[in-house]
Amino acid sequence: MAIHMSRIDELALITLDRPEALNALSFGLVQDLSRLLDGLAQSDARALLMTGAGDRAFSAGADVKELMGRTLVEQRAGAMLGQSVLAKLDLLPLPSIALINGYAFGGGLELALACTFRLAAPSARLGFPEIKLGLIPGYGGTQRLPRLVGEARATEMILTGRSVDADEAERIGLVNRVVAGDLVEAGTAFAREMTGYSLPVLCLARDAVRRAHDLPLHDGLKIEADLATLAFQTADATEGMTAFVEKRKPVFKDG
Repeated sequence: MAIHMSRIDELALITLDRPEALNALSFGLVQDLSRLLDGLAQSDARALLMTGAGDRAFSAGADVKELMGRTLVEQRAGAMLGQSVLAKLDLLPLPSIALINGYAFGGGLELALACTFRLAAPSARLGFPEIKLGLIPGYGGTQRLPRLVGEARATEMILTGRSVDADEAERIGLVNRVVAGDLVEAGTAFAREMTGYSLPVLCLARDAVRRAHDLPLHDGLKIEADLATLAFQTADATEGMTAFVEKRKPVFKDG
């Protein structure tokens, strides 16, 4: 299989494994990713790391040869497939971290954008070159990129096809950190900044932040109050506050 999942203790690691094709996202690979995500959502993993095999690419995008000669119906079905699978990734009940080792172009960048966080090697390059092929992003890139870097920068990247290096990506907020050294080790350390916390409360916090993109401030504040109240009702909140008062480390049980 061109994609596989392994474990690093409490973390899941998904590797795109088509290095000869720069880890391009074939339709078969996208379907396999969907199945892995379904299993992951039911597992005891506390965070997901995602990377590409080799040191040249996270993923260079769609498998262009598969796109040629498709009917309009087939092409729309393909776009809807990609969007639905990346939505599963976006809505996983655990944090996900893209480890961008080289090229993240087109669908590869869309895959990274659907992760909660992005770490990049200094050699990484990120962009949407679809316009050079007479195409536009179809797996969510036109929607997720503006939410990260703003409308003006996103429009420039998509309409010019210009890629950015790791330093620029960090400066504009496209990646969280640029990491020298082993990306998997860095991703593991980054994930463990969160894995000791309550997963349900992490989900509530992430949902509250996500709502900021979609609602006016007044409505967003109401949602925040509701979600904060839900967090307060959890057993983990009781444990966290009790541990604080007792001056000990809390033991969260995701309840």
